[in-house]
Amino acid sequence: MEKIDTLRDYGLFDALVPRYRSYPPANHFVDRVGQQNQENWLGMVPSGSDVSVYIHIPFCKRLCWFCACRTQGTRTLRPVDAYVEFLIKELWGVKKQLAPDVKVARLHLGGGTPTILSPGTMTLLLNEVFKAFPRSAQFEFSVEIDPTEASRDLLSTLIDHGLNRASLGVQDFAPRVQDAIGRPQSLEQTRDVIAFLRDKGITALNLDVLYGLPHQTVESFGQTLDHVIGLKPNRLAIYGYAHVPWMSKRQVMIKEADLPGSETRFALASMARARLQDTGFETIGIDHFATPRDGLSKVQASGQVRRNFQGYTDDQSQTLIGIGASAISKFPQGYLQNAVATSAYQNRITQTGLAAHKGYAMNGTDKLVGCIVEDLLCRFELNTAKLALDFPQGQSAVREICVLLVRQFPDVFFINQAGLKMHDWAQPLVRIIANVVDEFTATELSHSTAI
Repeated sequence: MEKIDTLRDYGLFDALVPRYRSYPPANHFVDRVGQQNQENWLGMVPSGSDVSVYIHIPFCKRLCWFCACRTQGTRTLRPVDAYVEFLIKELWGVKKQLAPDVKVARLHLGGGTPTILSPGTMTLLLNEVFKAFPRSAQFEFSVEIDPTEASRDLLSTLIDHGLNRASLGVQDFAPRVQDAIGRPQSLEQTRDVIAFLRDKGITALNLDVLYGLPHQTVESFGQTLDHVIGLKPNRLAIYGYAHVPWMSKRQVMIKEADLPGSETRFALASMARARLQDTGFETIGIDHFATPRDGLSKVQASGQVRRNFQGYTDDQSQTLIGIGASAISKFPQGYLQNAVATSAYQNRITQTGLAAHKGYAMNGTDKLVGCIVEDLLCRFELNTAKLALDFPQGQSAVREICVLLVRQFPDVFFINQAGLKMHDWAQPLVRIIANVVDEFTATELSHSTAI
């Protein structure tokens, strides 16, 4: 495999680094940033602007063993219905702090399993969402759908309320792999849900797949990819499974001995990328793919791909408002995370109508480094020309970072008109490189820049 020895020398198969869906990563959030910041930052959202809204539904009827999301199991819908009442209270608590003419450009329901809601409860929730947040002209409404937990009545309810993009979890279609991760889901179930959605006019379809799962082989994963390509999605996210049983206790059900090694994981990811490129998909960043006419491919062509907690996105909103237990909001001023435990979340909503309990306030250096990390993760470049315009007082820091990267990764970068660009073969190293920038900033630059 081309350059594999060089990739190995740079630590690709050994390094443990963040995914950098935010900068700084969520493990840097602190308790002293919370509700007061939330009130202030919501009040600073410009009048007439468009925002994105993410609503977290943390409930599942089954807890898949591979999942590290903030979720909890339930056998009945009583706690789900009660939780939705608190979501509605939070919606109006947030609305109270915003300018009255703020609109929603993107609405995403994630989980957990949003499709666990009954049609009646979903109708109640969405009616309140759209009372609080009128839709903008660019409105997109997406929902994470579990094909094994998606009644036709519930899907029809979502469509009636404007659903225009569906995101289905697949992970892997091999029965042996599904047994090992506690997620039985047949190709037929998945195909039936997709057919129903398309029959109702939903043409924007995302699929999520995982590599690095127990018992996966190049041959078995290739068969899953064949099935996935046959479902004709517009977008694909092919993530690497993160085995972190010390963080997600349910992962102890997965035997480490059954997991593919680092180089096999790399072979699986490389095969997926090659297969999808040959099929006509555009590669977006490190793990997303889109058809040429999809919005994600269009913003890549214009250099406007962004990265957030859902992965790569064409969403250009400057504000993301997270609603629900553990949901994260992003503002130009920084990040806020709601109370994580459902009980703690509900207590905060009862007391104040808002739920932020920790976060991170960005200073000038943070914003500069955040742009560098996003440049690297989205475009595999460090755009010194744009950084000079956006951060004129940070040019000494940019120069130091450039010198560091060229010295530490001498054959990874080349110089172009914009600044530094990574060679295609080196792109798998991008999270390692972002981590080097992150650690350098936290030490060498922390006391020498004031931007």
